[in-house]
Amino acid sequence: MRTTTRWATAAAGAAVLLGCVTAPAVSKPGDGKHLLVFSKTAGFRHDSIPEGIVALRQLGAEAGYTVDATEDAGAFTPGTLRRYDAVVFLSTTGDVLDPAQQSAFEDYIHRGGGYVGIHAAADTEYDWAFYGGLAGAYFRSHPAIQPATVDVEDRAHPATSALTSTWERTDEWYNYRSNPRERAHVLASLDETSYTGGTMNGDHPIAWCQEYQGGRAFYTGGGHTKESYAEPAFRAHLLGGIRYAAGHAQADCRPENGYRPLFDGTSLDGWKQAGPGSFTLDADGTLTSSGGLGLLWYTPRSFGSYSLKLDWKVAGDDNSGVFVGFPPSDDPWSAVNNGYEVQIDATDVPEKTTGSVYGFQSADLNKRDRALNPPGEWNTYEIRVQGERLRVWLNGVKINDFTSTDPARSLTDGHIGIQNHGDGDQVSFRDIRIKELPAPPVKGD
Repeated sequence: MRTTTRWATAAAGAAVLLGCVTAPAVSKPGDGKHLLVFSKTAGFRHDSIPEGIVALRQLGAEAGYTVDATEDAGAFTPGTLRRYDAVVFLSTTGDVLDPAQQSAFEDYIHRGGGYVGIHAAADTEYDWAFYGGLAGAYFRSHPAIQPATVDVEDRAHPATSALTSTWERTDEWYNYRSNPRERAHVLASLDETSYTGGTMNGDHPIAWCQEYQGGRAFYTGGGHTKESYAEPAFRAHLLGGIRYAAGHAQADCRPENGYRPLFDGTSLDGWKQAGPGSFTLDADGTLTSSGGLGLLWYTPRSFGSYSLKLDWKVAGDDNSGVFVGFPPSDDPWSAVNNGYEVQIDATDVPEKTTGSVYGFQSADLNKRDRALNPPGEWNTYEIRVQGERLRVWLNGVKINDFTSTDPARSLTDGHIGIQNHGDGDQVSFRDIRIKELPAPPVKGD
């Protein structure tokens, strides 16, 4: 009885909204965060669109967005679009914009605008190459609505950070005409063995993000069913994608291929604690520091030329770091004295703050501050070592470029570790992975 009432209320509310969507409110610059939901259809029309609009309005209210909904393509003018932090294509289908409107939207993205595509947004504008690149892939086909297992590949992005490593849900699962993995950053993919009708040969992205021609884009293949928009996990997925696309949360959305896990959240095999303190492995695959001053380091082998990625977050004003280039030792001070630390501590002095090579070189603080998510939210480091050069990316933004000149701290061969700094410092890590790179040429070659 309650369920029926809830959906009846939602549908009635959506009907009211749809009655006024032909003239979206025009928001004033500087008066908060604004989201435009666009749901025009020129092909199949999903009956879940009203529920989607209601959910997006509710999510917007929770997160401080004013949400305007429209099916009037006339909203796609430079003057109107510039007022929005992001535009959501909610199960649009077919050719929904004319050439002038397409040009206005392209300019909006080039100027830093955000795009969110939900479900049939991939079944839209097949003859507009810009849109195809922005969405990431076009729809090909789908089997019947059914349960499936979603493998969450990135658990730092705000759209997926609250999910478990596998996500069981029911929806209409799209097959796509191409695989976006080489162009976009895949957040989640379908396990094609968990349902029938998948046609992407076992590599089946279903949600992804990217920076695209000056703007930001997030797409999710979920959202066919009315019930989707009442699911807490799916709603959190949408809101995280919106926050990323709107520029209100940071993430590394560069394509990521060729990495292998050093720590995948299931086991600490190969890792060893040096010195006092410890790390706790939680059921959700998160390592959290406790006490110290110690170091958890990867013992099976050293590395010389590589890209190391890992996700981390702080609870408050906490201290930790990632050590590279140190010799094997059960003494954590060996890493301090013989390696380099990429610091995690946003409130220390410049050469000892987040993104710095601790004690040697500050990060670019302006870039760092723009890229950094606040306490309680996940961040991603890429630490790239090639020869004696050490570069650091924070959430996809390069913030440090350092070269070692100390033979005692050579980066050409060394181990990797994460620090537990001391009592009161609570820093968490997920998904430590590495991709080995070709060694740089020797000078004179």
